Amino acid sequence: MRDYDGRVSTDPVLTALLVEDDSRLAALTADYLGGHGVVVTRAADGKAGLQEALRRPYDVVLLDLMLPEKSGLDVCRELRARSDVPIVILTARGEEADRVAGLELGADDYVAKPYSPRELLARIRSVVRRARGQAGPAVKVIRVGKLVLDPGTRRATADGQELSLTGYEFSLLYALASRAGRVLSREQLIELAGGNAEEAFDRSIDVHVSRLRQKLGDDSRGPRLLKTVRGAGYLLAADPG
Repeated sequence: MRDYDGRVSTDPVLTALLVEDDSRLAALTADYLGGHGVVVTRAADGKAGLQEALRRPYDVVLLDLMLPEKSGLDVCRELRARSDVPIVILTARGEEADRVAGLELGADDYVAKPYSPRELLARIRSVVRRARGQAGPAVKVIRVGKLVLDPGTRRATADGQELSLTGYEFSLLYALASRAGRVLSREQLIELAGGNAEEAFDRSIDVHVSRLRQKLGDDSRGPRLLKTVRGAGYLLAADPG
């Protein structure tokens, strides 16, 4: 496969489902990604997108939020309940509430419109690496109290019960667990989890932490395990007690 500069691309082929009702934008996006090793299947409405996402496995789902038939948020909710496929939501710039809602429903990342195709490609590769356990060099199993994280299998258990985590959530929790007892800023967490530094300046990291607390059974009003240090960041208690 040749890249747009004429060189032969050696990147592994990825499969993506693009759920977007703007046919021109969808065609341009699919064309660009197709030239960079991403095989794109398109769906023009939410209902068709959900059906296709559940019909066959994809490496990533690119999900617009403003869709006919079924909203992107509804698709995200239903898809996440039935699949752990990485989801990148596409939102109009300034729609912070929708981005936050998408992350709360289990999306792994977002890209604001109008987006750069190069940025979208980078986000795709990032979420796929995280889902495959290739986000960083860490390889050792981490144990913090009754919490156990195995980066080799991307499995996390709490008190013997497996946690259902997205790729980003696992990377974020591993970053905290491997530095248990230390305060990590939002910027540090995003860097360690393989995210984009721009995320440090919005609420996305807080949403991911909130979801982690829910899955860990940590009281959001008085967390004992994943704690907020006002003005500094977050820490995972080394001895939750």
